[in-house]
Amino acid sequence: MNPGIDLQQRFIETLMGYGLSPGAAKAVWLPLPLLLMLIGATVGVLVAVWLERKISAAAQQRIGPEFIGPLGILAPVADGIKLVFKEDIVPAEADPWLFLLGPVIVVIPVFLSYLIVPFGQNLMITDLGLGIFLWIALSSIVPIGLLMAGYASNNKYALIGGLRAAAQSISYEIPLALAVLAVVMMSNSLSTVDIVNQQSGYGILGWNVWRQPAGLLLFWISALAECERMPFDLPEAEEEIVAGYQTEYSGMKFALFYLGSYVNLVLSALLVSVLYLGGWDFPIPIGLLANWIHISPDNAVLQIVTGGLGIVMTLLKAYVFVFIAILLRWTVPRVRIDQLLDLGWKFLLPIGLVNLLMTAGLKLAFPFAFGG
Repeated sequence: MNPGIDLQQRFIETLMGYGLSPGAAKAVWLPLPLLLMLIGATVGVLVAVWLERKISAAAQQRIGPEFIGPLGILAPVADGIKLVFKEDIVPAEADPWLFLLGPVIVVIPVFLSYLIVPFGQNLMITDLGLGIFLWIALSSIVPIGLLMAGYASNNKYALIGGLRAAAQSISYEIPLALAVLAVVMMSNSLSTVDIVNQQSGYGILGWNVWRQPAGLLLFWISALAECERMPFDLPEAEEEIVAGYQTEYSGMKFALFYLGSYVNLVLSALLVSVLYLGGWDFPIPIGLLANWIHISPDNAVLQIVTGGLGIVMTLLKAYVFVFIAILLRWTVPRVRIDQLLDLGWKFLLPIGLVNLLMTAGLKLAFPFAFGG
């Protein structure tokens, strides 16, 4: 049974047990998954922003945020409060409707992509059979919002940034999709839960990273370009085009771009964890651990503990890649726009095609090892 449907049914039955009608119980349930998704993604962003500040400070041999809460952990919250209360300015010559819709179209698809991310065993909003396809489709919408924001601002720097963002996204979406399709081919499923389950059973030896090393590298480079992280932050290169498509934005509209960037980074890191590092799976199989400590794998306490640790494992693997992305910002120089496009079309695209064809061939030749 779909874990999301099972949880929904139990929640509704519990409310009905307190006297609510079936319709009222369903109405109470409807906003909860989306609210939980929004809260979880926002908390993940706050942690990523705090890590960005602290790691950047360490790379530059300074302290970073220190006094806004313990170790400066409330600095991201202070940033959010500041942006909420800042004046929202719309340029006189801008297109007001497109100017408003740009950041909205950028943020909503990224948040919706969290629907398919399994944070642990039976812990996700919904287990869609076409989850990976949905994510690829949603990620294709984001460049429209970026181009719309650059065009609507009626600013030459914003327009250049929007055009760069659209060209960059199109260039790297195809290699990204090819890398993911190789994993889908091995798993025989577009469901993220099936992809994680296909890697479980053998601990770290069963993770896709060993069967898809080129795919992992291809996915992460393409994801950094999709998230516009260094060295691929050409759409908002401050030294060249002020802030790109964000130049004319302020207040909450600017905050949406800022939020969308970090939400997308955390999402990409979570997908690396799910697609290549076994998601909630432990490096050592649970059955083997249970035998070592002489506990039955069906023990209720063990299942609760492993469930909680599974969430920790998923997030730990994801934030390792967030750390790598932040570190790259201070160790790798920005590339030129022509170098960026050449890398996507002339190198990553052929590598993605070869990787997909090799995966298909190895799947036929060694079906046990490659998910046949």
